[in-house]
Amino acid sequence: MFDFTLELESKECNARLGRFSTPHGEIKTPVFMPVGTKATVKSLDHKDLKGLGTEILLANTYHMEMRPGSELVAEMGGLHKFMNWDGPILTDSGGFQVYSLNDSVKISNNGVEFQSHLNGDKHMFTPEHAIAVQERLGADIIMAFDECAPAGVSEKYARKAMERTHSWIKRCIAAKTRDDQALFPIVQGSRFKNLREESAKFMAELDLPGVAIGGVSVGEETDAKFQAIDYALPFLPKDKPRYLMGVGTPDDLLEAVERGIDMFDCVLATRLARHGAFWDLDGRHDIKLSRYKKDQTPLCEWVDHYASREYSKSYLHHLTKENEILGMRLISMHNIAFLFQLMKDIRYHLKEGSFMSFKTDFLNRFHAND
Repeated sequence: MFDFTLELESKECNARLGRFSTPHGEIKTPVFMPVGTKATVKSLDHKDLKGLGTEILLANTYHMEMRPGSELVAEMGGLHKFMNWDGPILTDSGGFQVYSLNDSVKISNNGVEFQSHLNGDKHMFTPEHAIAVQERLGADIIMAFDECAPAGVSEKYARKAMERTHSWIKRCIAAKTRDDQALFPIVQGSRFKNLREESAKFMAELDLPGVAIGGVSVGEETDAKFQAIDYALPFLPKDKPRYLMGVGTPDDLLEAVERGIDMFDCVLATRLARHGAFWDLDGRHDIKLSRYKKDQTPLCEWVDHYASREYSKSYLHHLTKENEILGMRLISMHNIAFLFQLMKDIRYHLKEGSFMSFKTDFLNRFHAND
């Protein structure tokens, strides 16, 4: 049911091509996964996502449990039916919110007490509860509950969070009852080489359908992020998909694919779009700038999508300045399509044996105006 087929390993680097089967379809890797935190990729519907070529998307366990509640979603037929999406879905466990909402959480060995960002009510998330919520939501891939430590913590703090994460994955495995969901553990260990290696070895020995690397988009510098990844990767199984959580800039995707990562997610593409920022081959830009007021060129003809090719920057400048929803929708679709086009080209060049030259050329142009 959850078979990973490794189709090609690059002779230039550690990059690889694969396929991962799920109950709702097959995923070609490496793959970028758009984030629909609250069961929606903001401003886009399922036809938009299909038109973009989305293979798998995410929803967030914490936010879905806060509202509308996993029991209601289950009553409505599960997350796929609720949001009218028939492709694969991955749900985060709520572990990232342990980091992002750290001012309103209390962490213990039993779990994490959240104070709801909606109304201040207290909610206890244990590993068992995180699994139960995800089973009610019904995603194809579910994540273990973990403690995502912030950047800059001491080794003592990082070890305690890692050991707690190791304890919690055992409880997640014991609590899991559905065979049609793949549970991924999450490697932690902050910036410390010995901890990352220890955590990677521990998670690999569990022999679960895939494995994730977490705690690398929590405020650290880029070099530290990839150093933490490099510490873990040699100890992860080659015959399982490797998921790097919370990473989604063009630079990071290329760097991580080179290292052998298969799956990525990030809210950045749509978050940037809501503020008028877009990517093209020459970098990141702000459509609100006056220089786009009379620019009749499209966002990026390299991208094979109507949002990228069929609307002028002048029109999108106008929509964004007027806070029109259509502007948000079109730039959101473009930014996602840009990353999908990048992943498509990455897969092509891996097959052709030219990935490293493609990466160099892409990044040289992308950063030429920095």
